[in-house]
Amino acid sequence: MLDPTHAAFAPEARPADLGPTHFIGIGGAGMSVLAEMLNAEGVAVDGSDRERSSKTDRLQALGIRVEFGQRPENVAGARTVVYSSAIKPDNPEIVEAQAAGAHIVHRSDILALLMNGKRAVTVAGAHGKTTTSSMLSHILVSLGADPSYAIGGAIQGPDGTTLDGGHAGKGSVLVAEADESDGSFAKYHPAIAIITNAEADHLDHYGDEAHYRAAFVNHAGHACEHVLVCADDPDALAVVAALPAEVKARTVLYGTAPADQLVGDEDMRASVDVSMLKAYVHIDSERESAGSGLESFTLHLPAALTGGADIDQPVALRVPGIHNARNAAAAITAAVLLGEDADAAAEAAGTFLGAARRFQIRGTVKQVTVVDDYAHHPTEIAALLDAARRRYPDSTIRVIFQPHLFSRTKFFAKQFAEALAKADDVIVTGIFPAREKQADFPDINASTIVEAAAGLKNADQGQWIQPVEDMRLAAGMMAMRAHHGDVVFTVGAGDVTEMGRVLLAALEAHRESCE
Repeated sequence: MLDPTHAAFAPEARPADLGPTHFIGIGGAGMSVLAEMLNAEGVAVDGSDRERSSKTDRLQALGIRVEFGQRPENVAGARTVVYSSAIKPDNPEIVEAQAAGAHIVHRSDILALLMNGKRAVTVAGAHGKTTTSSMLSHILVSLGADPSYAIGGAIQGPDGTTLDGGHAGKGSVLVAEADESDGSFAKYHPAIAIITNAEADHLDHYGDEAHYRAAFVNHAGHACEHVLVCADDPDALAVVAALPAEVKARTVLYGTAPADQLVGDEDMRASVDVSMLKAYVHIDSERESAGSGLESFTLHLPAALTGGADIDQPVALRVPGIHNARNAAAAITAAVLLGEDADAAAEAAGTFLGAARRFQIRGTVKQVTVVDDYAHHPTEIAALLDAARRRYPDSTIRVIFQPHLFSRTKFFAKQFAEALAKADDVIVTGIFPAREKQADFPDINASTIVEAAAGLKNADQGQWIQPVEDMRLAAGMMAMRAHHGDVVFTVGAGDVTEMGRVLLAALEAHRESCE
């Protein structure tokens, strides 16, 4: 069996111990980053994937051999073979690697190996991992620290460029997303562990909320310096409540409520007594003035973190929404704990344009703006649409949403419907299956969410949500009914991102036909 939770390397192991290393599915977002980082460390790396992509093109440009199609002969000569959770035990390269006696390791083992000898910062949580890790990496790069980073997505660069999510820096810090979906983050031992939230997800793996939460408690206990946790999330607070006293003593909370008004009941607040923790970082006066394009707030950093006096640090972000104020609080606080100046860190955060596919404007045609976002959990969608309302207060907000995973759609259909009700007009498309099969969920489809939305809005608001399996048809329909000043979002973790250009082309064609 392939067990992603089994640790393959001792703490003293280093990349040079791997020998020739082969990645199965090297073009994946998480895999390509690790392959590039090992290559920069001087490890002989190659890999295979089903088809060519921008990721495989980049790897080949770096001199990394990539084979297309997965065949037994691809692993010939490999001492280490790396797989992701998408790879099954009957994969021909896995079967051949087992027969050849190669060391077969999960991608998380490679990330854990790269953390050895570094001052690592991990970012875990159901939402916000990519943005928070990207922002922290951006801050450290801007301040000249040259960190290594392994982020499961790309970063929006200046002038519309896209920067890769992986870098092998010469500095002492490594920033990484800690993916909780398969339990593999249990093997990480960072200096600083950030937990953005612990809202139940991936129940297909954990079974229930209790096991999911316990995994975060375990992960937090592995941090040797500090744990940063968002106090605005009751599930994350429940994780803090369950931490041993010695871990609580090095835990820093951050949130929008005053320290004596944390979320949760009386028992919860008693279990998370701020006086027992390292510090509380307060996000105050959070706001976004319409048309300003800036998310502003003040970050109160206590002396326990700064090594001197309390600091009231103004922050102005170019990424919208209170959820990004929380992400920035985590990133700036982590930078301060790493020894960076608070004012310089906040200034650098203000130049961050966002991770790719996070409120990313694709273009404007006929005064209709098209925005793409990766949100694929109900809480993420709600945060996205709240941010959209503040940034575009006078606009009609339209959404094309592609659900990600049949299991997630099944578990959270009602919550998806409630989050999408924050928009004015919604089309739900066919589900992106990822690692799942429709045959295992025969009754789950786009209509599942639409049916769960019954009664959420008054009848006089008309048909605000509908199912359309075909994404291209959905994009064409949305382009036809969009008007001047509207904002159309393509939302989801799958290939709905490709509909941005389809929408823009359809809007352009519709404009020309009307002239």
